[in-house]
Formats: sequence, C-alpha cells, structure tokens
Amino acid sequence: MQKTQAVASLGQHRLMLPAWVKAALSANDRLKVYLTVLQSASSHASHPHRAMPDLSKEIAAAGLNTVWLHDLAAVARRVDEDLFIPDLTRLIKCIEEDLATMARPVLETTPQAEEPHRRVQHRLEWLGALARDRLSDQQLEELTHGRRGEGDSLHLLVMDLHKKINKLAGELASEVIAGANVWELQPQDRPRVAAFMRGLNRTSGLKFDHPGLDTAATRDGERLLIQNDIGTNDAHVLVIQVAGHAITLTYSDLHRVRLEFFQLLLQPFGAQWSGLESHSNAELNQGAAYSVGTAQFDCADDAAVETALEGIGSRIVFLIDWNRARKRLQAFVEKVDAIAILAEVARLDIGHRAWLQVGGERLVFAAMQAAGEGAFRIGDRLDEVIGAADAHAFLVAVMRLACDALRRGQPAALVADETRMLLAQHVRQRSSEFDLLAEHASYCQALAQAVSDGLAHGAERSGKAAAELAARSKAWERKADHLVMQAREKAERQPRWRPVARLVEQSDDVADALEEAAFLISLIADHHLKGWDDHVRKVLARLAATVLQATQDQVKALAIARTLGGNSEAVDNDAFLRATWRVLQAERQCDALLRDARRVILGAVHDAPSLMLANDLAATLELASDRLLVAAYALRDLAFDKAGVRG
Repeated sequence: MQKTQAVASLGQHRLMLPAWVKAALSANDRLKVYLTVLQSASSHASHPHRAMPDLSKEIAAAGLNTVWLHDLAAVARRVDEDLFIPDLTRLIKCIEEDLATMARPVLETTPQAEEPHRRVQHRLEWLGALARDRLSDQQLEELTHGRRGEGDSLHLLVMDLHKKINKLAGELASEVIAGANVWELQPQDRPRVAAFMRGLNRTSGLKFDHPGLDTAATRDGERLLIQNDIGTNDAHVLVIQVAGHAITLTYSDLHRVRLEFFQLLLQPFGAQWSGLESHSNAELNQGAAYSVGTAQFDCADDAAVETALEGIGSRIVFLIDWNRARKRLQAFVEKVDAIAILAEVARLDIGHRAWLQVGGERLVFAAMQAAGEGAFRIGDRLDEVIGAADAHAFLVAVMRLACDALRRGQPAALVADETRMLLAQHVRQRSSEFDLLAEHASYCQALAQAVSDGLAHGAERSGKAAAELAARSKAWERKADHLVMQAREKAERQPRWRPVARLVEQSDDVADALEEAAFLISLIADHHLKGWDDHVRKVLARLAATVLQATQDQVKALAIARTLGGNSEAVDNDAFLRATWRVLQAERQCDALLRDARRVILGAVHDAPSLMLANDLAATLELASDRLLVAAYALRDLAFDKAGVRG
C-alpha cells in the first residue's frame, strides 16, 4: 500500500496496523534466528570438529522448523574460500519474506521518499541476486554484521526496523497498564502485564535521567508478548512470551558479559537458560554480532507466573549503562570484582546509574588524589592499596551515597565530599602495616597446615593428592610473594614501611621453605617411598606439626602486636612475648626432631632416591622453623619500636 492510499483509507489502515505490527514482531524473531543460523553455519564450516551450539529452543520459540535449520548449519562447509550451504536458496527466500513482513508497518506509515523504502528495496534486490548455494565472506558480513559505521547490513536494517516498530506499537496502544502500551489483550493478560510493570516501576527510577524501559504488550494467538527496549542501543532488546504457566524470555545484547550478568540476576526467579551464551557464541561472527540468550520459567500456577514476571521486570534497570559502569570500575578493581560490585548494588536495589551520573570514576580518582601524601601514587589501583575487600565495600558505599543523593535532590558536589571522607576512613583503617604482615603470615600458616595435614593423612602415598598439595601450595606461595612486592613498593615511597618490608621478606623465607616441602612430598609420591614405614611417617608428621604450631603462634603474635602502644595493657605485652617465645621453643624442638628423623630414616630407608628425598623433606621443615625464628625476632623489634621500647 502506498502512502497516499494509506491516507485515503486511514480508518481501515488503523484497524489493520496492529495486526501488521504483530506480524512484524514475529518476523523479527525469525530473522534473528536466520542470522544466528548463518553465523553458526560459518563457524561450523571453519571449525567442523567443534561441537555446534544447540539452537533448538531459540528456533522453536520463533515458531520455526528446528530440524531443517539445524541441518542447514550442520552441512555447511568451505569451498574455494566461500561458505557453501546446499539449502541456501530456501533460507534466503524465508529471509526475503520475513523482511517484507517486518518492513510493512514501517513502510505503510513512512513517506515513499524517506530512507526505509530505499534501504528495504535495495536489500530485497540484493538478496534476490545472491548465488543459490554459496556466500562469499563479504556477503556473509553484509548479512550478519551489527557494527555501526562499517556499512549497511541486513542485521542493521532489521535492528532499525525493530526500533521503528516498537515506536509504532506505542502509538497504536489502545490501553495503558501501569505505563505499558498494550492492545488486543485478553482478561487473563492484564494481571500479568501489571505484575511485570510492578517490578519494572519499583526500580525504574534508578535509571535517573537515562532513556529507556519503554514497554509494549499484545497477544499473538496463544501467547502474551511483552517487549522492553531496555535502553537506546539497537540490539539491546528483551522479549517475553507467556503461554499458560510457561514464560520464555529472549534477550539480545552486544556484550556477552552483560548477558551472563543478566543470567545471574534472574537466577533467584527460576530462570533456566539455554542458547548461545552457554555454547561459546563469541566465536560466531568473530564476536562482533550481538548475542542472544533464551530463558525458560516453568511456573506452577498463575501466582508463580506473576511473581516471576515481577522479578524479571525489577532487574532490567540494572542492565542500562552496565558495560560502561563495569569498564569504569576496572580502573580500581579486577574485572571479576567489578562485576561482583555491580551484582551487589543490583541486589541492594541501588544500581550504578546514579554513580555514573554524578561523576563515576572521576569521584574516586579525586578522592584518591585527596587522600594525602604517600597514600596513592599515579598508576596505583585502589584494590592494590587498600585491599580487594575494602575496595569492594568502598565502591558499593559510594554507589549508595550517589543513589541516595540523587533521590533527595542533593548536588553532586556533596557526593564528592562524602566520597573523599569515606576513602580517607578506609585508608586509615588499612594504613596499619600489620595488615599486610598478618595476611602474609596467614599464607604461611595455610602452607604449614597443608603440609602437616598431607603427612598426617598419607599424601605421599597418592600421586594425585600429592600433586594437588603441591599445586595448592605453589598458588599460596605466589600470593605471599605478591605481598612482598607490595611491601617493597610501599617502602619506596613511605619510610615507615621499610622495616615492614624487611620483616615480610624474612617471613617469605618461611613460605618458600614450606612450599618446597610440599613439592618434595609430590616427588616422594612419584614412586620414591621405598623403605618408608610408620616410624618414618610419624617422625616427619611430628616435625610438620611443630612447624604448624610455630606459624600459628606467629599469627597470634602479629594480632597482638598491632594493638601494642603507649596505652596497651601489660597483659597484652605478656601475651605477645609468650607467643614469640613459643616460636623460639618450636625451633629448638625442630632441631631435636630433625636429628630423630634422620636417625629413623637412615634405619628404615636404604633406597638412595627415597633416602635423599626423605632427608631433604625433614631438613626443609626444620629450615622453615629456623626462618620462623628469624621472623619472630624481627617482629619483636618492630613491635618494641612501635611501643616506644628501646633496648
């Protein structure tokens, strides 16, 4: 129908337009599946030995023939650098028909001279001229790529048409339910739309001045359809189908990591996900195209359906600007921690949009700059200075401050001031050098515990158990090394850290010795147990247990040392001295146990490799006790200096 004809028969046009829009939305679902199948075919042809993603639920949700489309992708192969697809003609015909169906409501309401007519006509002619059974890489790109600024494509055309159709749907609405534009609903649909909007409206204010979250709903046969545009991104769309007590949610996103985050958000509401996100879809189209995920909610009754819909609606706002917030947070914490922070502020119904709106990362950088001389240097990351846990708590608190301030209409400058004060508190709490020492000592204790437990439970008799012990110990020893590097970096800019750096370097000798002991156990487990008996095992186990007790006493001494000072009680001083004295006693006991161990080992083990390794293990455990003694004396000096004791 031409534009002039549409105007001439406006009444009939308005009656027909809802049906065209409904058909266009269904065609959009099918077109997205066709493009995904093409991407899957390309990936399979390039890597035929890799497992193909299971698209059956996505295909079925769009009302298509699962077997045909799956087989189309499965038989694709590369021929003369082209993508060969035997049934390509059928697929292109389907694409042409659904593109025409999808474009119809847009073209019927747009003047003939405007862009959509030209783009649709060009793409239909281009599709008609394609070869019957093969696509070049350039043609595949023109079908599937979704990158703005790199030329037009069918994918981009579909996204643009979808955007216009959503706008049309809003204009066509015959009713508004809690802000959702709806038409042609049945009585049972209204409470379900209301439930979705109840959740959406409860949290939608957290987007603040960002556009998005427009919702439309209609009925298509046996299904209630609910659509939400989320934000302004072309490919960022959510479609919900409700049939009986089953909910099917289809979500598209340019960022796979955000799709995975949405999966996490919907777990509490019973979402069962399938589709590309769980089948390495990053390989499809070189990771440039949008990702699509499908979730199924199987509900027991109407009340459960409404509860799930309300939960889904309440989580959508936390997707707006999510990737931007994640990237900003990664200036201060690791990627996994940034995602954990965003998950927590979503759980707390705080969100990240307020933080971005009042300054985002600039707030934190300004607070770091104002924290005082020596607290932060250029290039320092927040979690490396105050610790990952404190950085997480601080950033969540800042997002809460921003959210509360915007809700109350308070200025961004107030949030900046509160952020500086909050960071100053965290820096003061973390400024104690004993925090780093205590963390390092805890790794030494964990290493000693692992070695002691390994010998007590016969890890040397199991290659697997011994290998796991060695790997676990190596990981802890590396983390302890990282703390040594932190202490050295702090000592370079803050003189008060220099004795701490020396102490942690001495303590690291303990970690090195214990990690070496775990490694020796793994060597012994590699068929070097000849001559070992209960006496050998028991004497080595006693040696390891004594070292463990010494590491525990060192941890206690550190805990007490942080409280020592001018106002400390005499009982604290005594407790500190007793703990360090027990480390000294342990070293003397280990000296004696080493001699006992050598006597027992020489009497029982006659195989040269087994003898050497058993003796090395005993000597290494005794070496750990020696290094603990050195660290204990250094700790005494540091604690006495802190308490103002000279001697």
